[in-house]
Order: sequence, then structure tokens, then C-alpha cells
Amino acid sequence: MATKVHVKKGDLIQVLEGKDAGKRGKVLSVLPSENRVVVEGINIIKKHSRPTREMPQGGIIERPGKINASNVMLVCPSCDLPNRYSVKRADDGTRVRVCRKCGKDID
Repeated sequence: MATKVHVKKGDLIQVLEGKDAGKRGKVLSVLPSENRVVVEGINIIKKHSRPTREMPQGGIIERPGKINASNVMLVCPSCDLPNRYSVKRADDGTRVRVCRKCGKDID
């Protein structure tokens, strides 16, 4: 069963725990079945690749790894602070995420 993750692709987040604590980045992908997210510039792993036709020299590729979604927090674009959000209905009936500190829309 897939769990619900509190961040979306493209959100700006801040890491709360681990070796990259305090760093900010953009969410590249969300994996709800694993409750993990991939964030740009966070948890960089090195992958050794063999030479292929596309990459004839092979070598070591650095790319962001997965981190647990509970270790990240959404950053409000207006108050520029990591915080929780609440969900409210807009006038047209769509769901909108609202910052708990400043009260402005996140989406």
C-alpha cells in the first residue's frame, strides 16, 4: 500500500536530519511506496559505471540518492522558513496548501 507523502515534485525543502541537515533543495522525484524523496544536491552518491556506447570512458557518476520523507520539511516561499502546512479549499473548489506561520498560499 502506497503511503501519502507531504511534499510534491518541484517543492523547495529543507533537510532536518542526517549528514545534509540544514541544506535546502528542490524535490526531483517522490517515491510514495518507499516513503522516500530524491532531492537535488542532497545525499550525493557515487555510482561506478562500465564503459558503454553512450559513455565510452565509463567512470564514476555522482547523483542524488533517496532520503526518507520524514527527514525533510517544506519551505514556505513567502516567509522563507521550513514549516508545516494546512490544506484549505479555494474559491473554485481546489485544494490549496497554506503556510501555518504566515497564512499565504504555497501552491
